[in-house]
Amino acid sequence: MEWYEIVLGIFLIVVSVLITVLVLMQKSNDNGLSGAIVGGSADTFYGKNKGRTNEAKLAKITKILAVVFFILVLGTSIVCTVVR
Repeated sequence: MEWYEIVLGIFLIVVSVLITVLVLMQKSNDNGLSGAIVGGSADTFYGKNKGRTNEAKLAKITKILAVVFFILVLGTSIVCTVVR
């Protein structure tokens, strides 16, 4: 194994652990059957300020880390196939 494979592998492990921790920290949106039929009300204070809550920040960071993970996997795959 080359040094860059080890470094990219370590980055992949760190990002995957961070994604797992952030997903486990988020609240579930389990409304049951009544939530699926009736739907959520967006006229509440929470609905209007949803982007400013900690839950929204966790979701945004999770999405960013998922993109970073995807790019790292593609980059690792390309680097390891081109160099060999």
